[in-house]
Amino acid sequence: MSVIVTRRSRSRPRSRVLSIARRLDWLLLAATGGLVVLGLTVLGDATRHDIAGDPGYYVRRQTIYFAVGGAGMIVMSAIDPSLWRRLRLPLYVGTLGLVATVLVLGTTIRGSTRWITLPGFQFQPSELGKLTVILALAAFIADRRDRMGDVRVSLLALGYIAIPAALVFLEPDLGTSLVYAAAGLAALLISGVPFKHFAALAAVVLAVGALVFAVLPAAGMPVLKPYQTDRLTSFLHPGRDQAGNGYNQYQSLIAVGSGGVAGRGVQQSTQTNGDFLPEHQTDFIFAVLAEQRGFVGAALLLGLYLVLLWRALRAVAVSSTYFGSVVAAGIAGWLLFSVFINIGMTIGIAPITGIPLPFMSFGGSGTITALLAVGVIQAIQLRGRLPVPRDREARSYPARR
Repeated sequence: MSVIVTRRSRSRPRSRVLSIARRLDWLLLAATGGLVVLGLTVLGDATRHDIAGDPGYYVRRQTIYFAVGGAGMIVMSAIDPSLWRRLRLPLYVGTLGLVATVLVLGTTIRGSTRWITLPGFQFQPSELGKLTVILALAAFIADRRDRMGDVRVSLLALGYIAIPAALVFLEPDLGTSLVYAAAGLAALLISGVPFKHFAALAAVVLAVGALVFAVLPAAGMPVLKPYQTDRLTSFLHPGRDQAGNGYNQYQSLIAVGSGGVAGRGVQQSTQTNGDFLPEHQTDFIFAVLAEQRGFVGAALLLGLYLVLLWRALRAVAVSSTYFGSVVAAGIAGWLLFSVFINIGMTIGIAPITGIPLPFMSFGGSGTITALLAVGVIQAIQLRGRLPVPRDREARSYPARR
């Protein structure tokens, strides 16, 4: 009898591991792995001439960021998402504190103060804030799930997004503040906010846009810095000022257009190798991919993003909690907006806002945060087949007034 008990006890950990393995979203992991490999490959080809005598400089650093982010992804996958709901206030206040600290003590690069310099690493709190603000906002919404039709609740939720977005805008970082807004709106959309509230918000946005771009500048009170205005408007006529404000986008259009179907190859990519394409390791890395690998490489990248977004949206559907669905929707909104705007600006259909391309653009904070977000989606998926009755969820988290 003792032998039988021992065998059973030994088989339990194995069966638990097999159960977890069966519930893992392997398509999500495969898409993420494909993006990591493709990102490192394109980054290596794009930057091999950037640092004299050290062609692997960027790839080595990005590999470290992927390794750290991968470890974080595993940890986040193992954590029950309900923990982040309980930590809503520390997450939100901590994000506001870090972003505010950047404004006071941050490192300024090219006129923007976005980084906190640490030994051997520059940390960008606004990147981590993309995830923490989504988690905090989702908890706020989940606590009021039965009152999302109330206009006051919708306004409070918008304020929840607007405060960190405004702080990031002051750095100034218009692109990241827009990502906050997109993620927040995606979370509100899935939460059941009436469409008339979105219509009213659209009217307000149009009115604010008229003030920012026309009324206030005409009155001598510009809100945006001149380079921000130029970036947002030059995409309409990139060929008009090829040597000035339209230079970046014009060179990007040449790179993308010259790639053709199969690409020009690494050696023959004159836009990248000749250093005509600016910021080819960050903002315009898609243009590098399109020039070197053509339509085939671009289609592969978009296919991987499509799978990633599909699995994030699946997490919305299979989540065992309302909170998890809102979190997954917010992350999907963030990734979709970032991919659309970044690729759009390289092909001339969107303004240049400095939004990095997830998993592709060089950078530690953004890369690690994106992988942490994948871990959160995986955690939601893992618990998606363990439904939590609504009455039990309501007892654990009573609705807020």
